[in-house]
Amino acid sequence: MIKAVKKLITWARLKSPWVIHFNTGACNACDIEIVAALTPTYDLERFGVLQKGTPRHADVLLCSGPVTMQLQDRLVRIYEQLPEPKFVVAVGTCACSGGVFEGCYSMLGGIDEAIPVNAYIPGCPASPDAIIDGVTKLLKSYEDAEKEKLKNKKGGTGGK
Repeated sequence: MIKAVKKLITWARLKSPWVIHFNTGACNACDIEIVAALTPTYDLERFGVLQKGTPRHADVLLCSGPVTMQLQDRLVRIYEQLPEPKFVVAVGTCACSGGVFEGCYSMLGGIDEAIPVNAYIPGCPASPDAIIDGVTKLLKSYEDAEKEKLKNKKGGTGGK
């Protein structure tokens, strides 16, 4: 029974991911593009994607900007509050590698300097189309991995 509930929860999260957006020190160009992807022009809600205001209710953390020393602890705390399975998407060149801020005295670098990242969406700024494409490819790869895991599990028990 519990296994069936877990499977249902995973299916629901993949078909209707809830996202939270966090700016770790960006110039706001990628923030504008993320908001554009969530508004009626691109209408991510038609794919079941909803923006949430708290990490405890979100599945995907969309991060923009390089990680500053001031925000590193806060970013780690937000990441830890996401329920499993959790995904992190680095949006924009600065989030991927530090971008133009790389080497500045108060910067650590890209998002992966503080927390694990599942997908990188480069661009300065990343376009809403690229953001939508990156999130859907990330969820598709996770779904494929879950199917493969289930397939291997069945094969390991003799197909029962």
